[in-house]
Amino acid sequence: MRKNLFGLMLVGIMLLTIAAGCLTNTETITQTTTVTETATQTAVGQPMGPPENAGAGGGMVTTPTGYQAVADLVNSYPVEELTQEEIDGILWMREEEKLARDVYLTLYEKWGLPIFYNIATRSEQTHMDMVLALIEKYNLTDPVGDNGIGEFTNPEIQALYDKLVAEGSKSVKDALKVGALIEEVDIKDLEEWLAKSDNEDIKFVYENLMMGSRNHLRAFVRNLENYGITYQPQVLPQDQYEQIISTPMETGYGG
Repeated sequence: MRKNLFGLMLVGIMLLTIAAGCLTNTETITQTTTVTETATQTAVGQPMGPPENAGAGGGMVTTPTGYQAVADLVNSYPVEELTQEEIDGILWMREEEKLARDVYLTLYEKWGLPIFYNIATRSEQTHMDMVLALIEKYNLTDPVGDNGIGEFTNPEIQALYDKLVAEGSKSVKDALKVGALIEEVDIKDLEEWLAKSDNEDIKFVYENLMMGSRNHLRAFVRNLENYGITYQPQVLPQDQYEQIISTPMETGYGG
């Protein structure tokens, strides 16, 4: 699983880099393009306005009442024995969701596109909170701890963060393609972890995370279309990708 994620990301970055030289922008759009994603407003709290220092080095972004609402939902499911694969999946997904949030906050600071801030604070922080609720429910050690933005315990995820930020810092279009790639890999990864989990609380969390990733993929693809770019999937099968982007935004805690 871990090597698979690392390989998928590296291949995706290489493909995006190659594709960048073949794409042309057919229309001029400012960097303050209105976000096309309709982020779901849920009981986890209302989204906050962007702080002055949002982005790399801006500290943890949280929704004040969000975590407890999520934890109550996760704790409403029975406590079940965890397999080692389930433990590995929970710890991996905690940092993988942090990677998505941190990349988006860093790219928001770089380019100022609302889509990065909106997804990072309205969804990815909630995704991190949902996995943290599982960690605390089962008394696991949180790999995130006091790590700041761009800091990871797992060296593979640290390397991926560095590569993704470097790629997304080349241009606005590259940044949006990095976002789409991250969401593709999230979907693929969550599908694989779901296949190895049978606990109801884990399934609830992963299914909501995967729903959010589908919404985010739709949003990044639509933003790329505003730049005259037709995104080609780097990880997901073409038929699965087309099915996702051809269907409406979904609602739920992962949205």
